[in-house]
Amino acid sequence: MRELLTIGAFARAARLSPKALRLYDELGLLRPAAVDGESGYRYYGPDQLERARLIASLRRLGMPLARVRQVCDLPAPDAAEEVAAYWRQVTAETAARGRLAALLVGHLTGRDGAVETSTTMPEIRYAARSEPGAVRTSNEDVAYAGERLLAVADGMRGPGGDRASAAAVDALKRLQTLPAPAEDLLGAIADAVGDAERAIRDIAASTPSGQTVTTLTALVWSGSRFALAHIGDCRAYLFRDGGLFRLTHDHTYVQSLVDEGRLTPEEAATHPRRPLLVRALTGAGACPPDLSLHEAVPGDRYLLCSDGLPAVVPDRVLRETLAGPGGPRQVVDELIDLAYAASAPDNVACAVADVTTADGPEAGGDAGSAR
Repeated sequence: MRELLTIGAFARAARLSPKALRLYDELGLLRPAAVDGESGYRYYGPDQLERARLIASLRRLGMPLARVRQVCDLPAPDAAEEVAAYWRQVTAETAARGRLAALLVGHLTGRDGAVETSTTMPEIRYAARSEPGAVRTSNEDVAYAGERLLAVADGMRGPGGDRASAAAVDALKRLQTLPAPAEDLLGAIADAVGDAERAIRDIAASTPSGQTVTTLTALVWSGSRFALAHIGDCRAYLFRDGGLFRLTHDHTYVQSLVDEGRLTPEEAATHPRRPLLVRALTGAGACPPDLSLHEAVPGDRYLLCSDGLPAVVPDRVLRETLAGPGGPRQVVDELIDLAYAASAPDNVACAVADVTTADGPEAGGDAGSAR
């Protein structure tokens, strides 16, 4: 018979408390090797130490017990990726809270005007369009453009995906009625994304699998500033002074490999797991969006698009098209045409907005959702 450790000795070796071990036994996370039939005293085997130490380390990271169970049951390589994904989520949440805290501190102390907005409303010209692509028979992408809101969402294929993307965009439309200037633009867009999560949760409950997923990227204007909310792999671009700048970071497995230096951007473009998301709206509220505040200036042109566009149209061509003389409607049509010319294996959604002065080209555009 193998030698067993008392719960006290095992707790010291595993750097856990006996109380924690009793809890993990009750939850089925770490069962003792033997239990005394009369006293109920627990005994553990030395071979259980590795799992116990892993649990202790994950708990020190702050990982919830349900997720700890998932990690412990995975093969080592998959467990490592799950831990990395969890830490990316924690880092993103911390960064988002940090940005909000900095804005609030600046507002309360009067040392920073980050939460102040200009009383001058820029003129916005806009257009949006969504197409199924050359191969797909369904379209789960939604694009929306209005005077104060630009949004694109890409729902997961299958039951509920199209409804999830539409619900995500619909939840943001109330932002167009915010007072101008809005006091807390970031807080308002964060609340709207929370509303989207709740709507998606209801949609997921109605699907056979009980799950549905959508990405979401949106800009909402107040005065000369705009707030950006982003989760998933849709993208937001700024074309300014001849340069093209990405305002978002893809929340995908392959992008995480690029971030870690394990893949080059060129390798990532053709990686078979390129569409695999690590953050999206699922209705569970587990993944907060990236939130940021930006200053818009006359002459800016903004592009929001689903991943179906940059997957087949390189940034160089995007820049050239956005630099063209046409207005937002013409640019959106040209971008869709470019995607189709490249076979467009995925749905393609685009929304474009131009920022102009009051004496610039006539404001307005083709408002409404496009699918």
